[in-house]
Amino acid sequence: MAALRKAMCLAFVAAVFLAAVAPPAEAAIGCGQVVSYLNPCLPYVTNRGPLGSCCGGVKGLYGAAKTTPDRQAVCGCLKSLAGSYSGINFNKAAGLPGQCGVNIPYKISPSTDCSKVR
Repeated sequence: MAALRKAMCLAFVAAVFLAAVAPPAEAAIGCGQVVSYLNPCLPYVTNRGPLGSCCGGVKGLYGAAKTTPDRQAVCGCLKSLAGSYSGINFNKAAGLPGQCGVNIPYKISPSTDCSKVR
């Protein structure tokens, strides 16, 4: 009985150790994919065209970002893209999820803290 208890204790300690040193999950979604999904939105958020097929991309991206690392990666890409394109209407960009019937827990903005996205 003592040997079994010792073995279980060692197994528990090993599991805790492995969990502590395991690398964090990596995002499966890259910025290239984010751009592909949201490319149809660019005319709309730059005041050069209608909403058009933008919502299909927003919904596709929302469906693809299933994990916290995915959502944080998407947030980081959106934040980077929002800061790198000139002429973006940030009110339109921030309103896209709601217009497309998608609820995301952060605002699309260059000032968003993506580390808080879950």
